[in-house]
Amino acid sequence: MTIAPPSRPEPRGLLKGKTVIVTAAAGSGIGYSTAETCADEGAQVLISDMHEGRLHQYADRLAERIGQPVLRKLCNVTDEAQVRNLVAYAQAEMGRIDIMVNNAGLGGSYRLVDMTDEQWSRILDVNLTGTFRCMRAVLPVMMAQKGGVVINLGSIVAWRAEALQTAYAATKAGILAMTRCAAMEVARDNVRINAVVPSLALHPNLVKVTDPDFLADLIERNEAFGRAAETWEIANGIAMLASDYSSYMTGEALSVSCRHP
Repeated sequence: MTIAPPSRPEPRGLLKGKTVIVTAAAGSGIGYSTAETCADEGAQVLISDMHEGRLHQYADRLAERIGQPVLRKLCNVTDEAQVRNLVAYAQAEMGRIDIMVNNAGLGGSYRLVDMTDEQWSRILDVNLTGTFRCMRAVLPVMMAQKGGVVINLGSIVAWRAEALQTAYAATKAGILAMTRCAAMEVARDNVRINAVVPSLALHPNLVKVTDPDFLADLIERNEAFGRAAETWEIANGIAMLASDYSSYMTGEALSVSCRHP
């Protein structure tokens, strides 16, 4: 039986007065939904993306939604200088950085025996090393201000075996391990680092590039509610971890939501 998705809940002011960076937030996926949710919950939001035209399009869309300007900054997380410029810009414009959501990621389906070094390295550079670069840049800011929250994006394939996902799964499992270890390094500075582990969240870009029979099979086999998640349902989990309601959570991986192996 399939359970229909609920209506998007009314905002509760969970992030009132907070400042947030969301990477790779231009598009129809989890990143933009996260930016929407954080803004709806009262935060000042800065969105970044590596695609300039799309960045301005979605920043303008969010500005129209909330009725005020939205900060935006080009950033490719594979470029160390761009990552550091993003953090410096955010600190200069917003005064402090309370929350950073490391959403940038790259997928790809490859048989391990056919995968090239270049394909492997590209996925690792965006997903795992990109998340590392963003944390390395923002954590000194949060440690100096004695407070902050980092939320990294994992994936259910970090836990559940899926053919053709060797590289992607390896990066997402690495993100969860990095989240746990880094959290222990900064806890005494009142900085929390957690991860959200989405299952399947459908959005137009994913549907456009994925075989519909494959998606239907994934949903049937793995999704507890008999449907894929709405992107805002993943974003709600991120907002909860970003809020003071999770003040004693660090180094955790919050699953939203799946049948575990």
